[in-house]
Amino acid sequence: MTPNPALGVFLHWLGGLASGSFYVPYRGVKHWAWETFWLAGGVFSWIIAPWLLGLLITKDLGAVLSESPKITLFWTFFFGLLWGIGGLTFGLTMRYLGLSLGMAVVLGLCAAFGTLMPPIFRGEFMTQVLGTNSGRVILLGIVVCLVGIALAGLAGVYKERTMSPEQQKAAINEFNLKKGVAVATLSGVMSACFAYGLAAGDPIKSLTLKHGTPVLWQGLPVLVVILIGGFTTNFIWCVILNIRNKTGYQYFRSQSRSLDPVETALDTPSRQVVEHVHSSIKVDFEPRSVIPAAEPPTTKQHLVRVPMLANYLFCALAGTTWYFQFFFYTMGETQMGRYKFSSWTLHMASIIIFSSLWGISLKEWKGAGVRAGWCLFFALALLIGSTAIVGYGNYLALLH
Repeated sequence: MTPNPALGVFLHWLGGLASGSFYVPYRGVKHWAWETFWLAGGVFSWIIAPWLLGLLITKDLGAVLSESPKITLFWTFFFGLLWGIGGLTFGLTMRYLGLSLGMAVVLGLCAAFGTLMPPIFRGEFMTQVLGTNSGRVILLGIVVCLVGIALAGLAGVYKERTMSPEQQKAAINEFNLKKGVAVATLSGVMSACFAYGLAAGDPIKSLTLKHGTPVLWQGLPVLVVILIGGFTTNFIWCVILNIRNKTGYQYFRSQSRSLDPVETALDTPSRQVVEHVHSSIKVDFEPRSVIPAAEPPTTKQHLVRVPMLANYLFCALAGTTWYFQFFFYTMGETQMGRYKFSSWTLHMASIIIFSSLWGISLKEWKGAGVRAGWCLFFALALLIGSTAIVGYGNYLALLH
């Protein structure tokens, strides 16, 4: 099948739309702690959806995985494990740097490392990227994307300045540049490991093609392995929180003890979760689930009725939507030709574009100020432009 960069960009945009939208169904979950609904949705994200679609769409999924080299399976799983750690440490970045600066640093590092490290590791950067016109155009697109991410972070800084002093203190109560940059570096590099896992899984793609899987779906068996790694990290952390917070019963009981908790960035590995919390009236970056209270809580407990079926349905919808970001990602990657490493930049840019549009539609930027509005506008324009530049660079590669 001849690569089609225009189709690839469109598919990556669909993936970005899924990633930027997946948290919306979680807003319908009632009376569950974060760790409960995150793990319930994660079962669909990391286990059910990858296996179900892999079995339905690809050929001989079980045979392909059993025939894959053990070293390939190990590295693919291992990078998924590291990616999960990157997500979980994202909340600590918010704690030390604040939402806007933290997002800019982490997403910038994630975009840069996730895009450029695979060709550097393969020894192709000097010859195929810097050494060709198409490669230099793609590199320009990556730079434009990073500038767009930085502007998005600046827009967030201006937005934060419109907050009251009490809100600012709550949001960045423990600002520490040294710790923040260190944790942000860890988070950004680890989050980029998803791209490394996809690259490590190339032998699995070759095997599934030999078994008759169409080219467009060749990445789905790789997702099965990577997401088992991601599930492992998130499962361990959520269970720890379930035990610490005594919330494990929520998976099974239709009544829940209500302490009116506020989920925070420190607990949540997802950037969308952080944005959701930041838009709430109450912001608490020292949650009961992470830092033990000095004194027993005085809030009165009361039992509330939990809509169990609705909660599980919302979690299933959110988790499946989350998976579709990488479902479309692997499809788009097949259309980018020899510069498929550029897919990661397209993915990051489209996520920020669509999550920002959701924020606008949900009025999270209302009252943010003129400077924040213009910064966000130019950031979105640059991110959209970066996808066009990267797509054009891939198109040029097809002409030679």
